[in-house]
Amino acid sequence: MFAGIAKAIFGSSNDRYVKSMQPLIGRIAGFEPTLAAMSDEELAAQTARFRERLAAGDTLDSLLPEAFATVREAAKRVLGQRHYDVQMVGGIVLHRGEIAEMRTGEGKTLVATLATYLNALPGNGVHVVTVNDYLASRDAEWMGRVYRFLGLAVGVIVPNLSDQERRDAYASDITYGTNNEFGFDYLRDNMKYDRAMMVQRPFAYAVVDEVDSVLIDEARTPLIISGPTEDKSELYLRVDTIVKQIDPADYEHDEKQRSVILTEDGTERIERALEAAGMLEGDNLYDFENTQVVHHLNQALRANVVFKRDTDYIVKDGKVIIIDEFTGRMMDGRRWSDGLHQAVEAKEGVNIEPENQTLASITFQNFFRMYPKLGGMTGTAATEANEFYQIYKMNVVTIPTNVPVRRIDEDDEFYKNLGDKFAAITKGIRSKQETGQPVLVGTVSIEKSELLSEFLTKEGVTHNVLNARYHEQEALIVAQAGRLRAVTIATNMAGRGTDIQLGGNLEYRMLAEHPGLESGTMEYEAAAERIRGEIALEKEAVLAAGGLFVLGTERHESRRIDNQLRGRSGRQGDPGLSRFYLSLDDDLLRIFGPQTMFARMMNKNLEDGEAIVSPWISKAIETAQKKVEARNYDIRKQVVEYDDVMNDQRKVVYEQRSDIMDSETVDDVVADMRAETINAVVGLACPPGSYPEQWDMETLKTALADIVSIDAPIEAWMQEERVDPELITTRVTELSEAAMAAKVAEIGPEMWRDIEKSILLQTLDHHWKEHLSTLDALRQVIHLRSYAQKTPINEYKQEGFALFERMLSDIREDVTRSLSQIRFQTAPSDLPTQLPPMPDFITTHIDPLTGLDDSADRDGGTAGFVTTRLPPLSIAQPDFPVDLGDPSTWEAKVSRNAPCPCGSGRKYKHCHGQAG
Repeated sequence: MFAGIAKAIFGSSNDRYVKSMQPLIGRIAGFEPTLAAMSDEELAAQTARFRERLAAGDTLDSLLPEAFATVREAAKRVLGQRHYDVQMVGGIVLHRGEIAEMRTGEGKTLVATLATYLNALPGNGVHVVTVNDYLASRDAEWMGRVYRFLGLAVGVIVPNLSDQERRDAYASDITYGTNNEFGFDYLRDNMKYDRAMMVQRPFAYAVVDEVDSVLIDEARTPLIISGPTEDKSELYLRVDTIVKQIDPADYEHDEKQRSVILTEDGTERIERALEAAGMLEGDNLYDFENTQVVHHLNQALRANVVFKRDTDYIVKDGKVIIIDEFTGRMMDGRRWSDGLHQAVEAKEGVNIEPENQTLASITFQNFFRMYPKLGGMTGTAATEANEFYQIYKMNVVTIPTNVPVRRIDEDDEFYKNLGDKFAAITKGIRSKQETGQPVLVGTVSIEKSELLSEFLTKEGVTHNVLNARYHEQEALIVAQAGRLRAVTIATNMAGRGTDIQLGGNLEYRMLAEHPGLESGTMEYEAAAERIRGEIALEKEAVLAAGGLFVLGTERHESRRIDNQLRGRSGRQGDPGLSRFYLSLDDDLLRIFGPQTMFARMMNKNLEDGEAIVSPWISKAIETAQKKVEARNYDIRKQVVEYDDVMNDQRKVVYEQRSDIMDSETVDDVVADMRAETINAVVGLACPPGSYPEQWDMETLKTALADIVSIDAPIEAWMQEERVDPELITTRVTELSEAAMAAKVAEIGPEMWRDIEKSILLQTLDHHWKEHLSTLDALRQVIHLRSYAQKTPINEYKQEGFALFERMLSDIREDVTRSLSQIRFQTAPSDLPTQLPPMPDFITTHIDPLTGLDDSADRDGGTAGFVTTRLPPLSIAQPDFPVDLGDPSTWEAKVSRNAPCPCGSGRKYKHCHGQAG
């Protein structure tokens, strides 16, 4: 009670924090008359003056008032938009490394220019992170006009750029791109063999748009770069055939956890079917020999029971295409990991592509925590404020709207079943359409969108459907959703990136009605003027009808997604209305809700077609959503805990790689590895504290021949009186050093340095890849330790550390063996050595618990190449097969992912290897 009284008198802590910025806002406004009097050239020269002041010792905070005022004036001249004072507050919040929660339509894109410009002044590069490639390109062009006017360079990162194009974009003062592109470029950079081939600079500052979507929703899934393995299509098909024969009674399906397990009877039935098919070793499914079959069986079960067509994926042009669970978009080229995608392909009877092996991975949490300063903005963050602070140490600041919100949020309407609910929705939409009020309908899946569309079609209600199937018309449909009598059905409105303007959107109407007219011509301007008048009249009619009506067909798992849908209505003080229609058949109520209470109350008290509207029930639904949000937070927290173990190891490996690439020579590193390996080999054969007669000299001799390629006179040494392990170690080291010196003399010190560096990097990468695979396998089974009263995460840390130590030991041994066994053959000096072609990498963004994928790119860019000119080794290595003067000879001989021989820096398939 006292807290409520204090809040009423003094305001909330958020209100007081926002109010504390008013003096700073006043100082920014004080510069406006001076800057307005400047010419364009004088205003643009402000950037050089700010940079001089920074070099003289000024701080960004001291420059903030004048810099923000400069951006405001530049935006006014270039875009015709002047930042409101509340937008200045948002800019300050972003600059301070906090999250600005601003309502939809409050101009977050424009707000970002303030903090981005200020933090770009030191020249270290600012990353502006968006949720999709369309927004990255649009904002880089749109807001880039302001930055370029002020003399800053702007770049944009989108898929399928060459390494040189990416390098140029990252060298800009400001770089736009998606979270996936930034993350994958970081991973690719740390797979390259030469510092000059890396594209990113050290991180400095990032602004994340739709920060809740990027750092919360998508943070459940790590970024993974993988490469193909052998084809197992036949095995997937055979297992799928068997799984399709079992009954629902043979398995238990947990919708909440999205898991499925066989019952005892089901296991028995599967064993007999596998036995009949000749796929079972012995008579027990869970014998060690059947591990691979069990894995395929589990994935086939998930594919057939858990994953639903038109909800989790669609089949288009003979391919299984994933549907993003957050945006409802079709993720073309994206694939689930660990054999799940192949199992779904087998289920649907389409072509099965090979599985992939992890080469590098990182979570968004650990990626974005590498930025020294991070700011974010979104319309909905307050419900996740605790998680933002716990994981990222970022405070959420709610920014007041420029104009008071006039939207009315009505209580939910509850119906007995889905049929009653859809009938009520259809009736409500028809009545609104008759009055002229535009309606935006939010659904949670394609299936529900199409079901509702059928209802509306039967009732004669004209409408548009926006979901993954019609994703090409997305921007056009969304832009016109505010027109008179428009009805738009959308699957998950989060992050659509296009404003819904009442009366319609001029730009998209021009594209639709006059596609051939060029901007700037007299015909274009005449048509645009006519359409502007129509839009103004239509807007008045829509305002009179009550503005945009947002209708939710059911509650989402997260309150934020519901709020994002609501936020589409009532922008910039427009009137609006929102209402959700719910039923007992909704997934949220069915899986997470207090089923008994709802079932009893609604079944006993409701007639068919009757609705209940009660704030109390709405509160109960919100409680169910909070449960789901808490569960999802635990999932993300667990992802971070496990990835933190790998992250510590990743930092060590990546720092070691950087040190190796930056070093002129790695002689000392290789010599230390050789010494430690010899010491370990001798220590194994001659254990400390043992007698000479107990030493295993035969094993030692064999190991030395294998690892350091020397035939040590062990027998002669054993005849000496004072022989000991230390003496043997010293003599073996001397022989090994002499052999290395002979190799260096044979080939020359400069070439030998390149060989050492190349072998060291390739061996490190090979073992890191195998280590990642081992950690993945360990993580899948570590939870079983809980049955022994042990904490899985602690066990994972201990096991992971032991595996890492073993990996380092294996690297030392393999590097020593490779350099000791290397043999040379002469080669024509005028031909460069052909480097091994890199495979097509697949970048994926998978949920470790559900398998959902929201980002991948089959053409993610090459991971890197050995850039030193090495002489041919004793392993088979063909001469360079390309006639550099004749591109027509390249196609059959150059890997599609290799650099084009013309020297452009682009991949062959994007240069001379392009089709046609």
